[in-house]
Amino acid sequence: MRNDVRELRTARGLSQGELAAALDVSRQTVNSIEKGRYVPSLPLALALARFFGTSVEDVFHDDY
Repeated sequence: MRNDVRELRTARGLSQGELAAALDVSRQTVNSIEKGRYVPSLPLALALARFFGTSVEDVFHDDY
């Protein structure tokens, strides 16, 4: 599953650590999500979308 977390984060001038702190997760979790190695739980995906003011569908994309 592809995602736009890195693009959304950098567009706001945030580091991975800053985003992680805002979401109450580790920097490593943010890194893994950005690299596509970890698909977040639904609550975390919703928190990411809410944080960026967009929908989950605009952050995460199927590989189909």
